[in-house]
Amino acid sequence: MLLPRLIRHHLRHGTDEAFYRLQAREAIAWLERAGVGFTPDTTVLDLGCGTGVFGGELRQRGCRVTFVDAQNWLGPALAGADFRALDLDRQNPSTLGRYDVVICSNVLEHLARPARLLAAIPDLLTERGVFYLSWTNWLSPWGGHDFSPFHYLGPRLGPWLWDRVVRRPRRLRPFENLYPTHIGPVLRQLRRLPGVEIRRLAPRYYPELAWVMRLPGLREFLAWNCAVLLARTGPPRPAPPESRPAAQ
Repeated sequence: MLLPRLIRHHLRHGTDEAFYRLQAREAIAWLERAGVGFTPDTTVLDLGCGTGVFGGELRQRGCRVTFVDAQNWLGPALAGADFRALDLDRQNPSTLGRYDVVICSNVLEHLARPARLLAAIPDLLTERGVFYLSWTNWLSPWGGHDFSPFHYLGPRLGPWLWDRVVRRPRRLRPFENLYPTHIGPVLRQLRRLPGVEIRRLAPRYYPELAWVMRLPGLREFLAWNCAVLLARTGPPRPAPPESRPAAQ
């Protein structure tokens, strides 16, 4: 189970690059167990890539990875990588082209308009493409991120009280760069998307307990992070005229 290892690492080293690399490797293993293959011919989009840890792991496997975020935070090891600047809250992801695998890890809860990103999923996938989506749901123990568990007091009272009681700096501010996001509404929108279906659904940090996701209401508290694998079921829709082709 991944969660105990993440907690041990966090207590010893904080959220360093190795912490995120551990998450990425476990997620890749989960995808491979679901039948997703990664070869030198696989085109990958790391959407909301941050420092590029997830895409970097797939790049080491030979995949052709395109990194996308509002600005370039890629580390020196990824110098020269294919990077494209795109603000997911203000620009249309559909213009990025189509990919065999799209990774969107821990991005959704930081978007003011997550529905816009979700609606673009069918336009990002090749005929046999898959989309990996994971995010920290608000009511989970880590829903408030750097001011958890005070988020259970609400997105306004929680951080206010944290600042006055704990007095430890925090980077995330509700309704500025962190938004309450829930599993149920996201899954309902995903199920309405044309041409794609949910293939796998699990708590990201303990996928062995996937049955938790069959408990509406309770899963909002029991899943620290929701992981969804979506797969294309029909032919892609015509690409938008301004779309750029996937990385070659």
